[in-house]
Amino acid sequence: MGLMKVFSGSEILAMALKEKIEAAGVDTVMKDNIQSARLAGFGSSGSAVEIFIQETDFAKANPIIEEFRLSI
Repeated sequence: MGLMKVFSGSEILAMALKEKIEAAGVDTVMKDNIQSARLAGFGSSGSAVEIFIQETDFAKANPIIEEFRLSI
């Protein structure tokens, strides 16, 4: 079992989705690529923030993720 990426986008949207997923009892891991790039001394292009969940939690989190995608 491992982590799977369920979202990639802006920090504001990532935080909103993270809260919804965690409210359903699913742990998330958030990777902030902008912050990582800034600390390394170079800019970042593409999607800024990624959210990962355990593969075993996908069935529980998927309805929340789909509803969120339809609302943005």
